[in-house]
Amino acid sequence: MKNDTPLKTIDTFLVGLGNVNRNFLRILEMKGERLAAEYGLAFRIVAIADSSGVAVNATGFDPAMTRRAKEAGTPVRVMAGFQPGVTPAELAATLDCDLVLEASPVNLDHGEPGLSVTRNALQRGIPVVLANKAPLVLAFAELSDLAQSRGAGLAYSATVCGALPVINIGQRDLIAADILHLRGIFNSTSNFVLSEMAAGRDYATALAEAQRRGIAEADPTLDVEGWDTANKLIIIANSFMGIRATLADVTVEGMTHLTPLDLQAAAQRGEMIKLMAKAEALPDGGYQLSVGPTSLPAADFLARCDGWEMGIEVRSDLYGLMYHKIWEREPLPTAAAMLRDAVNLLR
Repeated sequence: MKNDTPLKTIDTFLVGLGNVNRNFLRILEMKGERLAAEYGLAFRIVAIADSSGVAVNATGFDPAMTRRAKEAGTPVRVMAGFQPGVTPAELAATLDCDLVLEASPVNLDHGEPGLSVTRNALQRGIPVVLANKAPLVLAFAELSDLAQSRGAGLAYSATVCGALPVINIGQRDLIAADILHLRGIFNSTSNFVLSEMAAGRDYATALAEAQRRGIAEADPTLDVEGWDTANKLIIIANSFMGIRATLADVTVEGMTHLTPLDLQAAAQRGEMIKLMAKAEALPDGGYQLSVGPTSLPAADFLARCDGWEMGIEVRSDLYGLMYHKIWEREPLPTAAAMLRDAVNLLR
């Protein structure tokens, strides 16, 4: 489909050059012509940042060359355009750009560099697309209010279940609904490990396999202790459930105490154990939020989310009972979710 509107060049700042933003660069290689033809958008990467520093190129970094350099282990500090002594947050406060794509590592202690990058960009009216959950978990209300007051777009569908459009469905498609209950499997690493354990593997072996495949982090604590799932539940609650919740409002239990025998015993009862997020409406208003291992009947929709799948079940007063799930074991779909957010903000 040809777009008859003039081509618009989007000067873009990539913060974080890990798996997600490297795959965003790959998408630009694969789909750049289509984005221009169908959506009238050309993404020009004018600044990049990793843990070693920032680099700027007003004429644009070549997506393929930048991706290959990072995959070969080249840090930004040795790339052309490196800015000594400049932090990503400082650059976000001064850079002439149209969009910030923030996919730096999650840090729940202080949220940096993502929190300051997001805050500084929004303060200047620059749209921000997040794959990094930490800024939202630590400062959802502040950032949402700032985006609204400055007329800047803020989108973050990539932060919850990768490419599964949970946030978009909740914000766009549940108009005027009251959510009665919400349940979900939001972390594919923990789900894979539990599936492997149900097949008889011990926890350490199952986790090592997830790490070997490049899905689990070297430090999988956030995944297996339930905090990644809790982060996503907080983002959901704030974005379309009408509550301003923080991690302190979520009861969290991890899965590291489970053994293959626990999962096999559940299977003999016709059940599956899943690390599940839940939000239950309370009679006097508000929600009870929790994350923890839960035994489900084997025929349950979420019990049938296996391996690398993630899923969500939402019951509302207007739209009935919805089920959605996705199979995702690589970062490309999450990068595509960032692209989706960017296009929807900009076109």
